[in-house]
Amino acid sequence: MIKIFQTPIELEKIILPIVYVIIGIIIYKILQNFLYKSRKNLKTKLKTSQYQRVKTTQILILNIIKYIIIFIVVLAIFSTFGINISSILAGLGITTAILGLALQDFAKDIIAGISIITEGQYEVGNTIEVDGFMGEVVYLGLKTTRIKNFKGAVKIIANHNMDKIINYSLNNSLAVVDVSTGYDHDPEQIEKSLNALSERLKGKIEYATSEMKILGITDLGDSGVIYRVTVEVEPMQHFVVERFLRKEIKKAFDKDKIKIPYTQIEVHHGNK
Repeated sequence: MIKIFQTPIELEKIILPIVYVIIGIIIYKILQNFLYKSRKNLKTKLKTSQYQRVKTTQILILNIIKYIIIFIVVLAIFSTFGINISSILAGLGITTAILGLALQDFAKDIIAGISIITEGQYEVGNTIEVDGFMGEVVYLGLKTTRIKNFKGAVKIIANHNMDKIINYSLNNSLAVVDVSTGYDHDPEQIEKSLNALSERLKGKIEYATSEMKILGITDLGDSGVIYRVTVEVEPMQHFVVERFLRKEIKKAFDKDKIKIPYTQIEVHHGNK
């Protein structure tokens, strides 16, 4: 005969675990929204590097909170089924020692993750290179770091393996443009054109942290004289600025009738 009604104790064992899980999710979501809103309010008040550090720290805090909530919910569910929580907690010392031996790499990852944050080795949003893989840090957790390159590929690396890192976002970058001009042009004419361009671009170069500098002749090439132009820019923005400068230099040289040499092939036909 099928029982339609269950005893209150049986219902309690079914309902309470579900309630505990829901409460855990609600608490996590509330804290997640609180941290997100507080970070959003700070976005306009902090520098980019400071904001990224706050963002990274909050991601780490959320990871810790998540594991704590899961642990508490699991203990509460065990208690519902009559499992002695005190004995579990008392046995954690021995269990921790055993798990410590079995999960050494996991422990190393957590310690490394905390060290990365406290020492400011890199943050979410930084561009870094690890073992030849270069990309933006899109996630920094207690156990792993995720890096996305410009093609969209994501590399997931255990934190304890993040020991040889090149961080391109700690300092400003330098945009460098080498431009070639014909030998028939007077160097004074070239520098006059570049200086005039520098004046026109003052305050108009996006991401620039300094004014455009004309370093002068850097090489005497086979087909032209090489001039170098530099601009200090925000981290990893040198490619954007270099493209912009090349375009503006080309327009300025066209206006001032300055030729940029290019490879030409002369074909001579022998007399028949």
